Amino acid sequence: MTATTLFYIIIAIIIVDFLVDKILDALNAKQYNDPIPEELDDVYNAEDYEKSQAYKKTNYKFGIITSTFSLVLSLAFLFFDGFEFIDNVARSYSENPIIIALIFFGIIMIGSDILTTPFAYYQTFVIEEKFGFNKTTKGTFLLDKIKGWGMMAVLGGGILALIIWFYQASGTYFWLYAWGLVTGFTVFMNMFYARLIVPLFNKQTPLETGELRNKIAAYAETVGFTLDKIFVIDGSKRSTKANAYFSGFGSEKRVTLYDTLITDLEDEEIVAVLAHEVGHYKMKHIIFNLVMSILLTGLTLYILSIFISNPLLSNALGVEIPSFHVGLIAFGLLYSPISEITGLIMNWFSRKFEYQADNYAKNTYAADPLITSLKKLSKNSLSNLTPHKAYVFMHYSHPTLLQRMKNLKS
Repeated sequence: MTATTLFYIIIAIIIVDFLVDKILDALNAKQYNDPIPEELDDVYNAEDYEKSQAYKKTNYKFGIITSTFSLVLSLAFLFFDGFEFIDNVARSYSENPIIIALIFFGIIMIGSDILTTPFAYYQTFVIEEKFGFNKTTKGTFLLDKIKGWGMMAVLGGGILALIIWFYQASGTYFWLYAWGLVTGFTVFMNMFYARLIVPLFNKQTPLETGELRNKIAAYAETVGFTLDKIFVIDGSKRSTKANAYFSGFGSEKRVTLYDTLITDLEDEEIVAVLAHEVGHYKMKHIIFNLVMSILLTGLTLYILSIFISNPLLSNALGVEIPSFHVGLIAFGLLYSPISEITGLIMNWFSRKFEYQADNYAKNTYAADPLITSLKKLSKNSLSNLTPHKAYVFMHYSHPTLLQRMKNLKS
């Protein structure tokens, strides 16, 4: 195989991926005006449903613009040897492969972020603002960007530097050391994300003593689940949308409630949502997802180790001097179809686990408050109640609201 052939394979993958996504989006959009299923006719009134349809259509049109821009930018970068240009810039500052790689990815990441920031700004301050979701200030938006760049530089740059160092020191066996590094980092972040990362962006406070905390504690006791750390996060500083999640293991196990969730739901509904999350924990879904993530990372790194030394990868992107960092870009593009397949499999498991967690909440607490909470959360986020089956299969990590309701009532 020649570099030219590999180049056109990469182009084909990018275009096919774009076309498949646009076809699925179009199929989904065709059902925006479908009547609401009878079982869900109490979610929206006529005015709210019209607002929901407008929100979906606006995001659909905006998505076409942003994805087309991304496609054109990617193809232009490939056809006009953008990677070769950035590689030459990086090499003009150093001869050290690690420094070159950090400069190379730094230019790409910051350049990409600068180009896409206007779209993110429009999404936040025009679309989300128009439909009443946005609570983010321009100062918070800018500060989030700066913090994100800092985290990318420290964590992303540090991990990349170590992986390249492993590659230089151990050759094709680097993947084992890299796998160990990424595994350690993944487990550490699962344990301490809420303690170390969340405070950089949000304020967390313990849920105050009162009726809600007592109800949560009473439920936790009935299922033998130790739950001492319950925190409230100020999600309302960015959006009116609500959420809740578990994080950590052992002594670091905690549940985090968005302040918007407490505002939007009744106490019994919040307990039902937490019962669902406890179900994930009790049924080992969190462990399964962590283990699968680690195994898939190992598989990806092993396949990378087979091809990364081949100069064809760098040459396919128009870069004359073969390198780990350019080969990594080419590999990522070529590997994307496999990532799509593993993503589909993980989404299938995720939807299955959602049913199981719903059943756990139904059996250990009650189905009705979980149903009403799901309806309220769907209404408050203007969710799509009539998604296309193909779109659900390809993109949804959760069953649709109708599917979950039917399961909870069965």
